[in-house]
Amino acid sequence: MSFRSCCLFVCLLSPSVTYAQGLFDGGLIRPTSPQYNDFISPMTNPVFFEDPRNLTEARLIFLNHSVPNSLGGGDVQLYALQLRASLTENLSFIATKDGFAVSDSPLVDDGWADVAAGLKYNLIQDPYSQMLLSAGATYEMPIGSTRTRQGNGDGEFNIFATGGLEFVENWHYVTASGFRLPVDTNAESQVWYWSNHVDHKFGNTGFYLFGETNWYHWLQSGSAFPAPVEGLDLFNLGSVGVAGNDIVTGALGVKYKPTDNMEIGFAWEIPLTDRKDILQDRLTVDWIIRY
Repeated sequence: MSFRSCCLFVCLLSPSVTYAQGLFDGGLIRPTSPQYNDFISPMTNPVFFEDPRNLTEARLIFLNHSVPNSLGGGDVQLYALQLRASLTENLSFIATKDGFAVSDSPLVDDGWADVAAGLKYNLIQDPYSQMLLSAGATYEMPIGSTRTRQGNGDGEFNIFATGGLEFVENWHYVTASGFRLPVDTNAESQVWYWSNHVDHKFGNTGFYLFGETNWYHWLQSGSAFPAPVEGLDLFNLGSVGVAGNDIVTGALGVKYKPTDNMEIGFAWEIPLTDRKDILQDRLTVDWIIRY
């Protein structure tokens, strides 16, 4: 690249860099508060199990999701990026769903996921007791690939509450519950979920061991998918005959925090109920970088 080209590139880039610096340096986006640095973010039910803290971060997620043989078997890999931005001391913007799926399962084809975003507000903060409670809502835009079981209906609202506390030194509990409420109740089902996370921090090593459970209860069936197959967290198939069904999953995992502003995690998840739905097992990997 010539000197003139380099100068032109720098000139074009400078306004964007200046704008980004303005957002973070006392502008619209605030840094993550260090008051709850001993917490780690939950990993499973990744679209809906929201961390109760106000965070500014980018979270890269990889999922390898195995489908039971009764539904054709195969694996679905999802590559996604979540974004969160603390706007005030109590309010944050959250973008919780996006990504691209690669599949060799006959149930799902390759394609883009829907996009979901919203706001989260901190209701209680008690750094002395290491306790906090937040509530929020997101809207999932049906703009994904229909061949990937996305893009159906007129969108879906998620209304949730999430909280956490350090109940014993180096032991943390995080819980979240919410309702998934589709605009078109024929195209998608209504779901109530409750997710729980317990972790133990191993001194100053940066390592955590954790366990998680996720309960899904279908409040109302749809009429779009002819078989009584639920979609768990990533899909909402709008299936017939699923109202009243319950599925519980469990996961074990480990996280490493090389610094207060970074997390790297691995979790292995399986169904704990007789109903497996679309889940045989799932590996989740995430990498979080915070500001």
